[in-house]
Amino acid sequence: MKLFLKGRYFQDDETLISGVKLWLLTQLQSSAGGLFFAKPMREKKYITMMDPFQIKYGKLLSAVLVLPCLMIDVLWVSCTLLGLGATMTVILDLPFAYSVWISSAVAIIYTLLGGLYSVAYTDVIQLALAFISLWLCVPFLLLNNTSLSIAQTAFNHTFQDPWVGSLDKDSVWRWLDDFLMLGLGSVSFQSFHQRTLSASSCVTAQLTCYAAAILIAILGIPPVLVGAVAASTDWNLTQYGLPPPYARNEHSFILPLTLQNLTPSYISIIGIGAVAAAVMSSTDSGLLSATSIFSSNIYKNILRKQASDFEMKWVIRITVVVVGLVGTSITLHSISTLFLWILAADISYTLIFPHLVAVLFFKVTNGYGATAGYIVGITVRILLGENDIGLPVILQLPGCTMENGIYVQRAPVRTSSMVLTLITILFFSVVASLMFNYGLLPERLDVFKVKHRVTVPPVGTVGQNHKDEGDGGGDDCHENSQGVPLQPLLQNGS
Repeated sequence: MKLFLKGRYFQDDETLISGVKLWLLTQLQSSAGGLFFAKPMREKKYITMMDPFQIKYGKLLSAVLVLPCLMIDVLWVSCTLLGLGATMTVILDLPFAYSVWISSAVAIIYTLLGGLYSVAYTDVIQLALAFISLWLCVPFLLLNNTSLSIAQTAFNHTFQDPWVGSLDKDSVWRWLDDFLMLGLGSVSFQSFHQRTLSASSCVTAQLTCYAAAILIAILGIPPVLVGAVAASTDWNLTQYGLPPPYARNEHSFILPLTLQNLTPSYISIIGIGAVAAAVMSSTDSGLLSATSIFSSNIYKNILRKQASDFEMKWVIRITVVVVGLVGTSITLHSISTLFLWILAADISYTLIFPHLVAVLFFKVTNGYGATAGYIVGITVRILLGENDIGLPVILQLPGCTMENGIYVQRAPVRTSSMVLTLITILFFSVVASLMFNYGLLPERLDVFKVKHRVTVPPVGTVGQNHKDEGDGGGDDCHENSQGVPLQPLLQNGS
């Protein structure tokens, strides 16, 4: 099956089913973020998503966890630049590589000039333009003379296979795995949290997530219709001609190509311009996301604690340029927006998401569990393989089959890896805490300081302390058999 949707190309069993999956998962991301993550993150006034890791685990381990986050943001920048470059290629009729570099230069420059405030305001304008413009294009697409009714081609083979597609029994687990990965994995993107953490209050942060979930449901309809119309079009009757876009491997250009060839010129200009503006808003968000993590969690807190505001401004500017250049360079090696998005979400879902859940919702979590989870998570994910990037399958899960000489996993490998990472974090955190607190390991080996500290008060105050603890402090600390209060478990590893 082949379908063009949101400028991306789906093959095999992924047609409208994939479009619905992408549509629903973004609603899952916003809803889950608002329900579970926005409030605890905003209440503690974190600056970036990595702040709770730095507070709980210290500098070294949090610096290791920052690396995949930076990789995710760079891939996200590359993903958006591919879409922006594809749009500019159709508008300017330039080679794809030139369009990507021009788009990257524009995004870098206006992100440098404006920063977070201008980006936030332009995002509002750009989303409004995209909403109005795409819906404006829909009637012209559905009524154009070169396309058949999308209802007619939904289940019948006309110019290509039916665009609705089907979900085979063998693909159900993989479909659910991708759905959870793209939905929950995106929750651990810094670009998502920088919106909620910059909100004026916890309530505002949550309302922003809920509003996004509703708007996504509305904004997702036009791209679905564009894909359906493109699959129902006799391209020989258009100026584009034959072979059709999917035969020319121009799947990344399908949205601007459809608007350019199937709508009047003035409608095409409005629609393509709005799409370019919307993609630009995602590009600058990715640039700022990577910049804030590096400048705040690495440079300011680890490399240069005494850095002045003037120095930090230049660090931010240089980081924006470097991230933009690296992200643009990656686009030269891939033309698939969906591939880069899945790769980023895979890293986020299998590595960062279980760590974020553990550090926010499980007090027992400590640096030993996080270290073990990080090592186990990376190892297991590599062993499970990923054929799309040439990573062979070594650890075969139930249902794994051999296809064309290559092992193909049918089980939900990403979710399995994520759950195993979370279990490893919690298990080794509990084991390490018990071993140090019960004296099974010497305190000098307690690098992350998980052992409870005992504070002995001056003589004559034990009884008073015991009385005070009984009045209302029992929730925060415990007492030994002599009535001496025990301080709670240290959270910052100091």
